[in-house]
Amino acid sequence: MNEPGLEKAMDTLQFLSQDSEARRLYEARQKYLHDEASMLEGARKAGIKSGITEVAKNMLDLNLDISTIAKATGLTEQEIIQLKR
Repeated sequence: MNEPGLEKAMDTLQFLSQDSEARRLYEARQKYLHDEASMLEGARKAGIKSGITEVAKNMLDLNLDISTIAKATGLTEQEIIQLKR
């Protein structure tokens, strides 16, 4: 059972042989897990963006030039100008 393709086929066979209520519960759980993973990914990206913004603000406080901040953070010069205001 170490073959990934065979293991997936066995899981699919087991899933298809379940009764309709068991399949419904399985599908509901799969949807929940997918939604949770999507939510966590969105939160992770928002956290990274927030951290980059804070670093850019700190760099502005140190009077670094905008092009240097853009290179260091990956933000556009326009985004940095907006932070400066």
